[in-house]
Amino acid sequence: MGEKSYDLAGDIAAYQPKCEQEEVDRKLMLSRLESDPNVFDRSSLAHFTCSAWAVDPTLSRVLMVYHNIYRSWSWVGGHADGERDLASVTLRELAEETGVADARVAQLPAGGIFSLEVLCVLGHERHGRYVGSHLHLNVTYLVVASTEERLREKPDENSGVRWVDLDDVCRLSSEPWMVERVYRKLIAATESLRR
Repeated sequence: MGEKSYDLAGDIAAYQPKCEQEEVDRKLMLSRLESDPNVFDRSSLAHFTCSAWAVDPTLSRVLMVYHNIYRSWSWVGGHADGERDLASVTLRELAEETGVADARVAQLPAGGIFSLEVLCVLGHERHGRYVGSHLHLNVTYLVVASTEERLREKPDENSGVRWVDLDDVCRLSSEPWMVERVYRKLIAATESLRR
């Protein structure tokens, strides 16, 4: 039996942006997909990453990690590292970073994409080596997980994992741009699904 084909460009093109930021970022992502054969690899200055906006079944809590590099509570995510099925990468990253292995990507249009954002990453140290500034072409998926699963940290990436009430996400984050441009947008989209 053949391997399932994933059409990330088609999913991103089909995605309906929630705001001007997503419309601008969507265009950049589609352009990079068309022009950069290395866009799924960290060697590209602008490369694909994915994030899990991991919520409980009631859509009232979000699973967050205390990110060691950014020294802030944040969502879970990671690099594509050559993989084009970003929904699968998202679930793998969630399991690796939190211990939550029994989760699913919510059934949404556009392949389950919940939001799009281009994230600027400043140069930093990782595992004792300098990583230069670059862009993350980030695709966020809405992931539903049980709060009953045992949580665990991934010490080389985070030093805390916990479920957070939707209302507390912005207070816990120490990254103003993420709060204003990403988390508030995700919270509003989550709340609209609850109605």
